[in-house]
Amino acid sequence: MQKKLEELTKKLIIEIGEDPNREGLLKTPRRAAKAWEFFSKGYRQDIDKIINEAVFTEDSKDLVIVRDIEFFSLCEHHLIPFFGRAHVGYIPDGKVIGLSKIPRLVDMFSRRLQVQERLTNQIANAIQKVLNPKGVAVLMEGRHMCMQMRGVEKQNSLTSTSCMIGKLRESNATRSEFLSIISLMCRLSI
Repeated sequence: MQKKLEELTKKLIIEIGEDPNREGLLKTPRRAAKAWEFFSKGYRQDIDKIINEAVFTEDSKDLVIVRDIEFFSLCEHHLIPFFGRAHVGYIPDGKVIGLSKIPRLVDMFSRRLQVQERLTNQIANAIQKVLNPKGVAVLMEGRHMCMQMRGVEKQNSLTSTSCMIGKLRESNATRSEFLSIISLMCRLSI
């Protein structure tokens, strides 16, 4: 894979009018290939290996929230980065997951060509599948370079997406609790 990515990068450099043999660009194809392998590693990851049996029986009944999970992804329309923060919550139903597994799931789905809407749903659905909790909520806030660097060029734009499943979709009170905890935590800057 790396050799082919290097060749494609070299062709791209030539196509835009640059000299791939210029000193500053000599190693660019190799660097870009390694970067693309990293940016797309989510395609080669397995959810079972990420979870690694870190699901535990627990009688917890209250919201579990992991907030401010940084994510970086690539817009599938322009191959330009978008990045931001994910807030993930769930209501256990006899099972909890190791807390570090939630950011790892966010990373797995982020390291693919994406749209934020799909990314949000994939994370929520994965947690639903792994835990079968009473409810799942994922709220993502992203800055899209395809909107900031080109096109409409709005540098301060922020895109918010959410996916609510089960009790977090059905119950206004539960959904409000999730959103208010995230808001409170943001204000406190814990």
